[in-house]
Parts: sequence; structure tokens; C-alpha cells
Amino acid sequence: MQINYYAVLVCGLAAMVLGSIWYGPLFGKKWMEIIKATPAKTPEEKKKMMSQSMPLYVIQFVLVLFQAWVLAYYIAGWKDASGFTNSLWIWAAFVMPTVAACSMWTNDSRRIVWARFLIQAGYNLVLFVMFGLILGMWK
Repeated sequence: MQINYYAVLVCGLAAMVLGSIWYGPLFGKKWMEIIKATPAKTPEEKKKMMSQSMPLYVIQFVLVLFQAWVLAYYIAGWKDASGFTNSLWIWAAFVMPTVAACSMWTNDSRRIVWARFLIQAGYNLVLFVMFGLILGMWK
């Protein structure tokens, strides 16, 4: 099977852009409330938080590249369905139930559980649709 590694890299970059928008302007305030994080109050605190989070961004990027690479193999192997359809099946069968389990089994209120699930599952749905479209079209 041929995998377009440029498409995998584009998926990785797209995931980082989507994440910065999704967990920033779109749902950032709610997400900070859900995870009980406090925003940095001073420029020094912000700089420290950014330096501490940079290794996590690198790890996340590597994991997303792996995710896109595996999905690319899956899409290439199942020719009866488009990249879009394949990505929806993967999301519905594996990602969404995993996110649901991680959201449900907490001591949070039902409101927080649902908010956590909807934000994370929604992000992953948009992410996988993007992956499916990129990988399906850019073979």
C-alpha cells in the first residue's frame, strides 16, 4: 500500500491548528473550567506555562502523526469506502466510545461530564473528518 507522507504531515499540522482554535477561541473558557485550570495572571506565569507545555505539544504532534499514518493505511486498505466514510467509522467505533468512557467515569457533575464529552468528541469528530478528507483526496 502506498501512503502519502505529505498528506500525513498535513494532517498533523491541521490537527494542531484545529486544536488551537477548538480549545482556544471556540471552547477555551469552558475547557479551562472543566479541567479546573486557572489562566496565567502575569506575563511571567504565561511564559512559564508555555515552556512547560512545549514538550507536551511535541508529544501530541507525534501522536497525531501516528494516528494519521495508521488511518492512512486503514483508508488505503478499505477501498469500498471513501476516506471520509472510513474516518467516520473509526471515530464512531473507537474514538467516541473511548472519549465517552473517559468523560463518564469521573466524579464531575452531569453537566461537566456532558460538556467534557461534547467538547472532546466534537473535536475528534472534526479532526477525523479532516483526516479522512485529506487522506482520501491526497493519495
